[in-house]
Amino acid sequence: QVQLVESGGGLVQTGGSLRLSCVASGRTSSTYAMGWFRQAPGKEREFVSFINWNGGSVYYTDSVKGRFTISRDNAKNMVYLQMNSLKPEDTAVYYCAARNALSTYIYRRSHEYEYWGQGTQVTVSS
Repeated sequence: QVQLVESGGGLVQTGGSLRLSCVASGRTSSTYAMGWFRQAPGKEREFVSFINWNGGSVYYTDSVKGRFTISRDNAKNMVYLQMNSLKPEDTAVYYCAARNALSTYIYRRSHEYEYWGQGTQVTVSS
């Protein structure tokens, strides 16, 4: 089992920045692919960003390209999501997710992930 805990959410004004962190514990492995998802009130959970096991492959949904950056530190079992130029439509609960995958395949669907964190709230005021 792998436990994921997100942090770094909060309230920020439009144009501001936040850095989300996700720490993994338990049966952690540097071969885990990681994803960030978000869910706004009344909406389905949506994919935000992906990073493969060694950081060599990253992917973003179109709405965050150029504003968000995903990274990881395998030595610390950490994954980060740097969010800049935040917009009100970025308001959501953000979740990190993990699956064991030693590849460059980009996992963008919720059901492809084995482990999930509890989420951290990001609110962007206009």
